[in-house]
Amino acid sequence: MFEARTLRMRLLLQLIVTVLALPFLLPLIVMVSGSLQGQGWGNYVAVLEVPNFFLFFRNSIVIAVITVVIVYICALLAAFAFSKLRIRAREVFFWMLLITLTLPEVVLLTPLFSTTIALGIYDTYWAVILPLAALQIPFAVLLTRNFIDGIPDDIFAAARIDGANTVGVFWHIVLPLTRPVGAAIVVFTLIGAWNAYLLPLTFLQSPDVQTVTQVPQYFIGQFSNDQTKVLASAVIIVIPQIVAYLSLQRLFERGLSAGALK
Repeated sequence: MFEARTLRMRLLLQLIVTVLALPFLLPLIVMVSGSLQGQGWGNYVAVLEVPNFFLFFRNSIVIAVITVVIVYICALLAAFAFSKLRIRAREVFFWMLLITLTLPEVVLLTPLFSTTIALGIYDTYWAVILPLAALQIPFAVLLTRNFIDGIPDDIFAAARIDGANTVGVFWHIVLPLTRPVGAAIVVFTLIGAWNAYLLPLTFLQSPDVQTVTQVPQYFIGQFSNDQTKVLASAVIIVIPQIVAYLSLQRLFERGLSAGALK
């Protein structure tokens, strides 16, 4: 691994990293500073006083957690099958799965709307959870398969010799060894599910099931446009994602870099 050994090189690398981070930090700084203009901390109080705010927050947590669980389980199972199991035409199925990455979310709204109506799940959590999970699974499978490909086949062969079946191999070998990439899947899926706006806006009409991403709409109307409170809403919405990333940062970075070195 590359390591800066001199003070000059460390300072140079720190400067480069800082310059590269500025374009990403600047919008966050503007968002936080803008949220404190006008009424200051009163903007945050106004956001927290939005009717059913904590109910919206709870709904987002429920949708995000269930989506993460579905994506995590499906991605690990599919990636293990595509990587280590002998399945006829598995590469064909794998590339068919990856093709779905090219489908934009807005194109799927009409067929998804008809499907949710037909299944009777419109205006329920599942009307958002299932499409969100389906949209996240292809990338998660791609990321996880690349990770599992790096696990030596000798480990699986030794497990077979010891009498482990496919379920045992998955449970005792794949699950423990894929913790880093699992953390990456959790973070990516959580961000996608928590930030979802179009699907909840389309499929969740009742206030009892709406998500926290709908809160900024309370400050934008025909005769009002309070951007300071909109920015305060954005700051509150982004906090759980930051906490999740910081909690899983080490595993997340390992999961992203694992496929580069074999």
